[in-house]
Amino acid sequence: MNINITLFAQAAAFICLILFTMKFVWPPLLSAIEKRQKEIADGLAAATEGKNALEAAAKKSEAALNEAKQKAADIIGQAEKRATQIIEDAKNAAKVEGDRIITGAKAEIDQEVNRAKEGLRAQVSQLAVAGAEKILRKEIDAKAHSDMLSKLAAEL
Repeated sequence: MNINITLFAQAAAFICLILFTMKFVWPPLLSAIEKRQKEIADGLAAATEGKNALEAAAKKSEAALNEAKQKAADIIGQAEKRATQIIEDAKNAAKVEGDRIITGAKAEIDQEVNRAKEGLRAQVSQLAVAGAEKILRKEIDAKAHSDMLSKLAAEL
């Protein structure tokens, strides 16, 4: 056996193997590799889109939460303002009612004072008439007049 012929036969067999592999084995492997690369690239793109969508959703939810907090703060502010207004209205109404009651009470007191004055006037006039009647019935005497006037003054 000659080593050169063996070497050339092996080289020819190896070249045939390479040609067979390049023609029948390599294209399906390359297409499978390209398909896998495409799937990986699509997955990465989808992951990136998902991440972007998640960030957008987080921003949107944060904006909605801030808007809700602002609306809640506005509602609370309006409620506090309304409560203050109601309290002020109630105070004003109570003051007006109190002033009305005080005015009514003063008027009633004035009426009672006038009634008491009228009653006293009536009593004083009765006493004056009674005193004058007693004076006229008795004889005219300075001492009797002064005693009678002092009694009359004591009765008043």
